[in-house]
Amino acid sequence: MTLTAGHGGVAMDLKDRMRQPLFSIGVVQQLTGLTARQIRYYEQQGLVSPGRTEGNRRLFSFVDVERLVHIRSLLDEGMTLSDVRNFLAAEAKQKRRGQSVREEATDQQVYRWVERELLGEGKGPSQSVLQGDLSRFYRRRP
Repeated sequence: MTLTAGHGGVAMDLKDRMRQPLFSIGVVQQLTGLTARQIRYYEQQGLVSPGRTEGNRRLFSFVDVERLVHIRSLLDEGMTLSDVRNFLAAEAKQKRRGQSVREEATDQQVYRWVERELLGEGKGPSQSVLQGDLSRFYRRRP
């Protein structure tokens, strides 16, 4: 898909627009919920590659922001950073082949997710998906 910018502007492919570096690290923090330190760490680990200004400031594209949100969701599901790196590599490989990537969670990942939800880690007590529903099974019966 090609879009034309304004009056007599240059035609730009939508994929190119999505990859255009636009967002400062502060904006990316707000969009992803990650800290600047986490974002820089993921860059050091090669998981994201933002553009740079002449003054060497990071600028992130829509694609970069989407990737950071994806990384965060994989980590929230219980994957380690190594798992995330491998998953993203497999995802990219499958995408090049035109195949869909859908990996089932391991028992250990599901267990860690349920445990975090039940303990309310990183969330307020009323925000857990499972606490209200499962707590009735853990109450003492008279």
